Amino acid sequence: MIREEFLRLAAAGYNRIPLACETLADFDTPLSIYLKLADEPNSYLLESVQGGEKWGRYSIIGLPCRTVLRVHDHHVSVTVDGIETESHDVEDPLAFVETFKARYNVPTIAGLPRFNGGLVGYFGYDCVRYVEKRLGKCPNPDPLGVPDILLMVSDAVVVFDNLAGKMHAIVLADPSRDDAFEQGQARLEELLEKLRQPITPRRGLDFSKQQSADPVFRSSFTQDDYEKAVDTIKEYILAGDCMQVVPSQRMSIDFKAAPIDLYRALRCFNPTPYMYFFNFGDFHVVGSSPEVLVRVEDNLITVRPIAGTRPRGANEEADLALEKDLLSDAKEIAEHLMLIDLGRNDTGRVSEIGSVKLTEKMVIERYSNVMHIVSNVTGQLKAGLTAMDALRAILPAGTLSGAPKIRAMEIIDELEPVKRGVYGGAVGYFAWNGNMDTAIAIRTAVIKNGELHVQAGGGIVADSVPALEWEETLNKRRAMFRAVALAEQTPDA
Repeated sequence: MIREEFLRLAAAGYNRIPLACETLADFDTPLSIYLKLADEPNSYLLESVQGGEKWGRYSIIGLPCRTVLRVHDHHVSVTVDGIETESHDVEDPLAFVETFKARYNVPTIAGLPRFNGGLVGYFGYDCVRYVEKRLGKCPNPDPLGVPDILLMVSDAVVVFDNLAGKMHAIVLADPSRDDAFEQGQARLEELLEKLRQPITPRRGLDFSKQQSADPVFRSSFTQDDYEKAVDTIKEYILAGDCMQVVPSQRMSIDFKAAPIDLYRALRCFNPTPYMYFFNFGDFHVVGSSPEVLVRVEDNLITVRPIAGTRPRGANEEADLALEKDLLSDAKEIAEHLMLIDLGRNDTGRVSEIGSVKLTEKMVIERYSNVMHIVSNVTGQLKAGLTAMDALRAILPAGTLSGAPKIRAMEIIDELEPVKRGVYGGAVGYFAWNGNMDTAIAIRTAVIKNGELHVQAGGGIVADSVPALEWEETLNKRRAMFRAVALAEQTPDA
């Protein structure tokens, strides 16, 4: 962009203007760029493996963010460079987030990647309480104490094109400053200079020393109590209160490794459509989620229910046999159909009449360790509504709550011993251009004060077997704990 164009956009009323440069980056990787440019608090790395088997084209590296918004219950705090600049008690924190984002008026620049900044972070499971007043405040203790919402104002990003081996460095300039254009260009040059520097060496992950035994973990449930909770849910189902509930247990272990090495291990063991690494300073969120919560792109809403799982086979023939077995399992099919209906209903609440479509029904997606039954629901966002309205309608996912959703969440409040926090919420971004992309926060670790916490659950229906449901929660956390063991054996950790 030339200075004259910058001034024209400023005169048009935009208060933040993207400045960008493109460079060849075929000797770099998203991880190396993150470590060179962004390995500090309030930074992030987002990657994708499409369908679990092919790396997505673009990776996003978020440089350290100066402005951070945190919400605890109904208290909102905004900090700039670590100093609190705003403090509010609000009735509706989601409305505050939308108003806050509207402070940034950013033009769409032709030729730039579709994502070039926005609000990036997470919305915890309990954000549903801002929408569904019937649920009230979470009655359970909150030992983790992380914010219900944490969003960083991402005003400097690198978008890495994995296909072309190129990268776009993008910074937002504030045209109210006389030297904004020159300062923005200088920052871009500074980023390019840092990219030219060698990376600090890190030793490789040593796969030869992987532990075979599961680590000893501390659970929010005993096995006996979890199985009793399953029986209680089955009683509610038989009484007609609900059709399905998704309880979970939190598993915690001591963790001494570098969080980035956990992310590196997850990339190897469990690549998924949503890979994310967040350094929030006093804690980290590291995950590999297979499931979109809700995406809005050019006003098209997408939700993608996943329910029904089998392990991967040793070869193609075994995979096909397992797929056939999965698609003939009456319990798995019934659960999946229920979630399709819930996805259609939630999407329909914020879509134009007649626009909701089931574009894929019960297809198999293969991942590194498992395969899932997946469907795809789309709808056209109603005129006058925003991506935040879509999030309100769909958070939390039916796959993490149950059906009917509100009654299922009341039962979860009754039976689970701790507040869920990040687990079951939404991880992703609200872009400046109005688009949104969020994953369900599953297969996700919260690392804080030398401990790692991962949560896993399963859908309980009328014929669920309590002992098998406990075992399912253990199976779902195995990839994470395997990655933990590898990260902790990395010499640099």
